[in-house]
Amino acid sequence: MKIYEVLNFHRELLKRLYDSGVRLEDACYVDMYADYSRMHADGEKVSYIVAVLSEKYAISERKVYSLIKRFQCDCVSSAV
Repeated sequence: MKIYEVLNFHRELLKRLYDSGVRLEDACYVDMYADYSRMHADGEKVSYIVAVLSEKYAISERKVYSLIKRFQCDCVSSAV
């Protein structure tokens, strides 16, 4: 299957996600945010969580903070 065919088949879903403010690369970090949520619920400090996740997912701490902030934002209401 070609990339065009996949995009064409899923274009409605992709358009809705894009309109909602979701970035395609965000899908790569869903597990990271689940780990963040679990650790935060367990009472760990955010700075510790960020350091651990940065190491585990091989991304910068700044990127972890950025992803956490983006994942906690509401979707664009006009698109939902």
